[in-house]
Amino acid sequence: MTGLDDIAVTLEQPTGNVVPLLHEIRHALERLADTGEPTMIDLRGIPLAPGEDDSLDAALGDGEVTATMNALGPSVIRETAIPGVWTVTHRNANDEIVGRYIEITKMPAILESQDADILRGVAELGERLQQVNAHGE
Repeated sequence: MTGLDDIAVTLEQPTGNVVPLLHEIRHALERLADTGEPTMIDLRGIPLAPGEDDSLDAALGDGEVTATMNALGPSVIRETAIPGVWTVTHRNANDEIVGRYIEITKMPAILESQDADILRGVAELGERLQQVNAHGE
């Protein structure tokens, strides 16, 4: 027989990992509140069936802050509706997800200025001040 009966169909079953993941996030959030210790959860290392990423995002909700950066591809850092819980998604130049994380922290590390960048900023601002002074402004 040919036709649709010959096509193998596999149904994805939910992994059931969303609720345990939410419990892990809650415990990490308590740890952050108690000790200040941040936690990063690599979602690519946790089996999630199609749609479970969306369920996780829906459970965490949307916060007020979203930051986008471009370095070897776009990265989106998004605050969830739960203070201290952030999602970080990295994509490559082909727009494929290469990293997806939940960060439980006051501020995701990727948004913090690095010491070397700050020193470079001091030098850059010094040069700009010289240019402003040279033009008498």
